[in-house]
Amino acid sequence: MTGSGQGLRDAGTSRARGGAVERHAAAGAAATGNAPPRGVPGGGAGLRLASIVVFLLSWQLAAAVLQSATLPTPGAVFQRLLAEVASFALPRHLGITLSRVGVSFLLAMAIGTVIGIAMGQWRRLDMFLDTWLVLGLNIPALVTIILCYVWFGLNDWAAIVAVAINKIPTVVVTVREGARAVDPHLMQVAAAYRLPRWRTLGRVYLPQLHPYLMAAARAGLSLIWKIVLVVELLGRSNGIGFQLNVFFQFFDIAGILAYTLVFAAVVLLIEALLLRPLERRLTAWRG
Repeated sequence: MTGSGQGLRDAGTSRARGGAVERHAAAGAAATGNAPPRGVPGGGAGLRLASIVVFLLSWQLAAAVLQSATLPTPGAVFQRLLAEVASFALPRHLGITLSRVGVSFLLAMAIGTVIGIAMGQWRRLDMFLDTWLVLGLNIPALVTIILCYVWFGLNDWAAIVAVAINKIPTVVVTVREGARAVDPHLMQVAAAYRLPRWRTLGRVYLPQLHPYLMAAARAGLSLIWKIVLVVELLGRSNGIGFQLNVFFQFFDIAGILAYTLVFAAVVLLIEALLLRPLERRLTAWRG
C-alpha cells in the first residue's frame, strides 16, 4: 500500500514538473518573437481604413488630372467589377485561383516544415542539403514553371507542383532557423521528466517554432499569390492570371484593375480574418 501511494505521489510530481516545463518553454519561446504593438486602439483598424481612403482619393485625383484611358477612375473600375460579378466570370476565376493557392500553400508548408526541422536538428543532413537549398532559392520561378509544364503537361497538378517547388526553399530556410533556436535545455528537462513525445512536441518544441512558422506562412502566401498568377498566365485556360492576360491583349485597363483589386482585397481579408487571429492565438502566452 505504501509503495502504491508513493507511486501516485511520484506520478503527480512528474505531471506538475511537466506542466512547469511547458510553461517555461512558452516563456522561452516568447523571447524569439516580437511583442505586439501597443498603444494602437482597435488593432489599428482606423489607420488601415484611413490608408485605403487616402489611396482611393489619390487614385481619383490622378485620373482626373491625367484624363487618360490608361488610368480609369475608381468609379469606372467599380462598375466594371460589378459587371464581372454579375456575369459570374469573376467569382468562377477567383475560386479556381484560390483553390490552386490553397493546395500549393499547404503542400509547400508541410514539406518545407518537415525538411526545415530535420535540417535544423541534424548537422550532417543540413550540410548535405544546403547546396540543393541554395539552388532552389536562386532558380527563377519562370524556369521551374516552364519545366513543370514540359515534364507533366499543361494541367493543374503541374501548376501546383511548380508553385510549391518555388515556395518550399523559403519555408525550409525560415523553419531551419527556428529549429536551430530551440532551447536544448528545455528538451533535456522534458526528457528527464519523461514527458510523452507528443506532449513534448506540442507543448515544449512547437511553441518555440510558432514565430518562425507564422513568418514562413506570411512570406509564403505573399509569394504564392504572385507565382500562381504567372503559372495561370503561361499555361492555364482559367483563373485570375489567365483573365489578366486576356484583358492585356485587348488593352482593357478597367478589367485588369478590377480583377487586381478583388485579388488584393482577398489577400487583405485572409490576413485580417485568418493569419492575424491565428498568430494571436498561437502567441497568447506573450501577454
